[in-house]
Amino acid sequence: MRVPARVGAARSARSAVVRSAVVRSAVALGLAAALLGGCAPGGTTEGAGAVDAGYEAGDGSFTTWDAGERGDPVEHTGTSYDGTEIDLADWRGDVVVLNFWYAACPPCRAEAPDLAAVHDDYSDQGVQLLGINPRDDAGTAQAFERTFSVPYPSLHDEGARGVAALEGLVPLQAMPSTVVLDKEGRVAARILGQADPTILRGLIDDVLAEGA
Repeated sequence: MRVPARVGAARSARSAVVRSAVVRSAVALGLAAALLGGCAPGGTTEGAGAVDAGYEAGDGSFTTWDAGERGDPVEHTGTSYDGTEIDLADWRGDVVVLNFWYAACPPCRAEAPDLAAVHDDYSDQGVQLLGINPRDDAGTAQAFERTFSVPYPSLHDEGARGVAALEGLVPLQAMPSTVVLDKEGRVAARILGQADPTILRGLIDDVLAEGA
């Protein structure tokens, strides 16, 4: 039986959409696996670099993008571990710091007090901090938050949707990774590995000053 051209085209279009969705999901899960693999707990070495030992590309290096080089705003919604629905679009006009982490990752634990201090110092200056966790269940994540007195929320990133939201906008190659979004929700800076608090504060200050 011959399929009419318009019907065949519609079927092809639907198939393309399905294939695209499958590919996006597979890429996101692959990226999450790579991130988690890049921060395998238990790696140690001698000396000052011990905290990053065994963490692929997690050397604390940072990259910035000028305003004219930034891509589209990051679009993402999710549920925090306390059940709150969070939509990044609601924070347009604020600088947003996204921190990708999970509880058993030693550099994530090492940087937690610094990130809490950044939140405390900048929360009244139009800066939002948000954790994104692609691995832990609520009990594990909330135990981490209690241990380190984390004052900002984290999303339970099932299916690595938060990682996928940044696909094509900024490479995420280590855990932890920290991304600074400008007031329009665009990627302005990224830190791979444990964030040096002095560097992170400088990046935030630079983005806050834009358009001032």
